[in-house]
Amino acid sequence: MKEIIISENEAGQRFDKFLDKYFKDAPKSFIYKMLRKKNITRNGKKAEGSEKLVAGDVIKMFLADDTIDKFRGNAEITTVKRHIELDIIYEDENIIVVNKPVGMLSQKSEPHDESLNEYIIDYLLSDGKVDKDTLRTFKPSICNRLDRNTSGIVLAGVSLKGLQTLSFMLKDRSLQKYYYCIVDGVMRESQKIDGYLRKNVSDNHVEIRDKMFDDASYIETYYEPIKDNGRITLLKVKLITGKTHQIRAHLAWIGHGIIGDYKYGNGKVNNYFNKKYGCRSQLLHAGEVVFPDVEGELSYLSGMNLKAGFTKMFYDILEGEFE
Repeated sequence: MKEIIISENEAGQRFDKFLDKYFKDAPKSFIYKMLRKKNITRNGKKAEGSEKLVAGDVIKMFLADDTIDKFRGNAEITTVKRHIELDIIYEDENIIVVNKPVGMLSQKSEPHDESLNEYIIDYLLSDGKVDKDTLRTFKPSICNRLDRNTSGIVLAGVSLKGLQTLSFMLKDRSLQKYYYCIVDGVMRESQKIDGYLRKNVSDNHVEIRDKMFDDASYIETYYEPIKDNGRITLLKVKLITGKTHQIRAHLAWIGHGIIGDYKYGNGKVNNYFNKKYGCRSQLLHAGEVVFPDVEGELSYLSGMNLKAGFTKMFYDILEGEFE
């Protein structure tokens, strides 16, 4: 007999979904059969599988050890050891907010990749906030992605409640996200711009037009100039919609490419900043988030304003060009 006590990180999900992850090699028919026969119970009672788990629930499995091992699988949970210290802006038992450096993937794109998501899990493991056993049924995960060479705020759910809450506010756009960037040219008036964006999957490049075309998506971007030196401008950008490369491509589309952006920006200008400062990636930074009113257990997040410091390269260019 195996007994499991549901943790905070596992609470909130359907019982059958939990069992499906726990017995990753078992067919669903096996799981429902065991529930019907009361070989798997919740709090000493027969369960249908549709019940929502709560912290402290006691799950008992009246199964032979070899049956559990067979359907659970013996593969180890793979983790990655951090070779850098995470710049943690905020954390609690439900969420963690990290300042991602330039050059790091947010999530894996290939099985062998190392990403911020794995580094966060390693941090939580080493700090005792999760263990390898619970990772089989719930994995903390990031909720927003940044391009490899974009720095700044990435939010991740540590508990299921945290993951669901963050995902919902990102989906309904109630979480306010602000980016900072340095662009080519002088911009002195705040403005909201719109357009239609389509991503070309084959080369990971986006195209923007002022009218609807093919399967393009409508986009909106708001920018506010902070200061300029007569040649370049520091902008604060509010992302209203959130599409691939939206800020980079949208600003370039109106003639103000981001410094260091070799995909959409001005090559001649980028080469100047590369030669002078060693700038080889776009000066785009997810610098601030403001939480909306949050109901329920995570109501303490309501109105919270979190900020992430610029990279050294960003600071060097600010100091060299604006001071």
